[in-house]
Amino acid sequence: MIAWSDEGALLSARPMGETSMIIDVFTPQHGRHAGVVRGGISRKIAPHLQPGAQLSLSWKARLNEHLGSFTVEPIRSRAAQAMGDRLALSGLNAICAILSRVLPEREAHMPLYERTIALLDLLGQSDVWPLAYLRWEQALLEEMGYGMDLSACAVRGVNEDLAFVSPRTGRAVSREAAGEWADRLLPLPPVLAGKGDADNGEIAIALGTTGFFIEHRLMKALGDRPIPAARQRLIDAISRQGA
Repeated sequence: MIAWSDEGALLSARPMGETSMIIDVFTPQHGRHAGVVRGGISRKIAPHLQPGAQLSLSWKARLNEHLGSFTVEPIRSRAAQAMGDRLALSGLNAICAILSRVLPEREAHMPLYERTIALLDLLGQSDVWPLAYLRWEQALLEEMGYGMDLSACAVRGVNEDLAFVSPRTGRAVSREAAGEWADRLLPLPPVLAGKGDADNGEIAIALGTTGFFIEHRLMKALGDRPIPAARQRLIDAISRQGA
């Protein structure tokens, strides 16, 4: 018998049979991991198996490659923060959907896990959440090997008047260097380069650029998977809030 204990954020849960649930969790030590919760649809356990919930987990299986079973205990519920706020609910759904689609199974990503928990803990704080989410997407791309280099212009080496990102290399391009190629490049709003705060309109533009690399680099490398629709609903919510 193989067994371990950890904690994690619940990404998804679906029924299995008449009484159990299969859950998918993101843990610090064991990455994205699935398992069966016996009696998971019961009144005692089901309320705790909501997306974003922080759980104490014990997993066991006869062989490591088996699905195995979880015993869960609640640590923190985030349902209240999400259900009363459209932006928070959209954000929670986007985070869980993206991680479910891009994280490899059973591979630890501790820095991304810590960033994810910090972001989930900000749910409901609509004044800071959109910017925190943008930083999370940048961290996700970095962790998965598709981070952008926005430190200097890829053509001239300068770090002034950086206005675009090359969709091919992910590197910054200055306005002067872009020239007639500007319409083929991605926008680089100052907030994407870490220059101060920004309104939600600018953050939405920045998310268009990170979204390009999530969709055309990260998702393509994973077998051309579609980007979750929940992400676009989040961007729409951010844009509406800014308006």
